[in-house]
Amino acid sequence: MKSISVVIPCYNEERTLGPLVSKVLNAGTLGLELDVVIVDDGSTDGSVAIADKLCQQDPRIRHFKHPRNMGKGAALSSGFAEARGDIILIQDADLEYDPAEYPVLLQPILDGRADVVYGSRFIGGAGHRVLYFRHSVGNKVLTLLSNIFTDLNLTDMETCFKVFRREIIADISIREKRFGVEPELTAKISKIRPPIRIYEVGISYAGRTYSEGKKIGWKDGIRAIYCIVRYNLFP
Repeated sequence: MKSISVVIPCYNEERTLGPLVSKVLNAGTLGLELDVVIVDDGSTDGSVAIADKLCQQDPRIRHFKHPRNMGKGAALSSGFAEARGDIILIQDADLEYDPAEYPVLLQPILDGRADVVYGSRFIGGAGHRVLYFRHSVGNKVLTLLSNIFTDLNLTDMETCFKVFRREIIADISIREKRFGVEPELTAKISKIRPPIRIYEVGISYAGRTYSEGKKIGWKDGIRAIYCIVRYNLFP
């Protein structure tokens, strides 16, 4: 394995996109060549201009645009199609997840122990911003429900930090347009035969409040339940 593609879905993140990409470019990738794929999902703020400027400043960065807001799942689908790396890593543009932790996420794959790695906010000793209790409960309920259907023992199905060997994600067709992509991906990788090797590693988490730009809501939680049932029982 020689390269990693960091796929960054972005919607109205003009405040965080520049600092986030700077952190990505300076993150440790354990000798892997870096390919940064920004997919702007119909932003109406200055995100597009910022992404265009970043591309001009560094040839490792590429930028693709949706004509309208279609959702995180749609942005990831576009990003996966454009990614060139042997390893694909999902990175949100909002600075809730720290690129400094890439070495921890990548090591199980580079060691030949894993095909997919999830970064869990609920294991290990890394720091976490204290925020919404209801979100924590909702995440645990969704992860438990997902585990019941997939027979995996994940602690954080909804995490942004998911890393795949390229051949794994290349065989997955994403149908969900919004945040339902998280349980959809989990359901689909659980059904790959022969079974692939899935690891979890502990990560930190600096969550945002809604006033700071957090976008996921209760309707996305209801959709997640639908997706868990849909993609596990009717793949």
